[in-house]
Amino acid sequence: MLQQMIRFGHRSLVQSLAAYWGENAPAMVVSLIPNFNRAMADGLALAQPACPFVTVMTDLADCPPRFWAEPQTQQTLVCGSPYALTQARASGLAAHRVWGVSGMLLGEQFHEDCVIDRERERLALGFDAHKPVGLVLFGSEGSKAMLAIARRLTDTPLILACGRNAALAQALRELPRNAPTLVLDYTREMARYMRLADFFIGKPGSGSLSEAVHLGLPPIVVRNAWTMPQERYCTDWVRDRRLGLVLPHFKDIAPAVQRLIADLPRYRKATQAVRSEAATQVPQVLEHVLRQAQQGSGNERALKVA
Repeated sequence: MLQQMIRFGHRSLVQSLAAYWGENAPAMVVSLIPNFNRAMADGLALAQPACPFVTVMTDLADCPPRFWAEPQTQQTLVCGSPYALTQARASGLAAHRVWGVSGMLLGEQFHEDCVIDRERERLALGFDAHKPVGLVLFGSEGSKAMLAIARRLTDTPLILACGRNAALAQALRELPRNAPTLVLDYTREMARYMRLADFFIGKPGSGSLSEAVHLGLPPIVVRNAWTMPQERYCTDWVRDRRLGLVLPHFKDIAPAVQRLIADLPRYRKATQAVRSEAATQVPQVLEHVLRQAQQGSGNERALKVA
């Protein structure tokens, strides 16, 4: 429905964007959102035809048609997984307009060489220094599913990140539990808490899932009829790479946690083979695209990104 509404308003969107870019004259436009890229590319081509338009995917997979890749435009697409790269090429985008990087763009805190005393910090938060701790995260607004998970894992130490959902945080703090529990309100230190945890439970969103795996946390996620289309491939990614467990629902979370903990070293080894260097690679791609545009060269060459 959203995509149909965007298509219906395409002409108006293009005119508004063309007027904006006609006044501001950017050297390059970079998009990190889906759905609107055709309108942005067409508006830019109308106002500034020599200006490059680059879309950096923030999902591990496209959800065609008209989600990320827009073959009918002069779009350059940066893909964070081999699967997305294959999708982009199959969509009809010219080969020199498709770039592959090693994962999702992650915040600076996830790339810091951070040496922490996990034992001391975990003890300070009330956790056993050596008993596995789970981090439960469902985005910046949390989810009522966290209540059911906390009830089913009453004997498992948990860090419950509720984001801006104050009501959920209060409900979780009032929940009787046997194991140590830390309920977090909105925090900008998620990397710190991920480094203190041993495994991840949450929805299969490309962002938080990539952050967790990058920091060595084997994930437990769910895939069913309610899973968002753009998140479905993420569950395949977890399963195919044997990074963690994919469940049909969270009713089975207690035995799933037991299975994961029983084989935790193997799952952690799998996560350690997955590292995203996109924060370094994407700027290299953008620099190359911008340099080619400034040189006015029609012979764009692919830049190999490890």
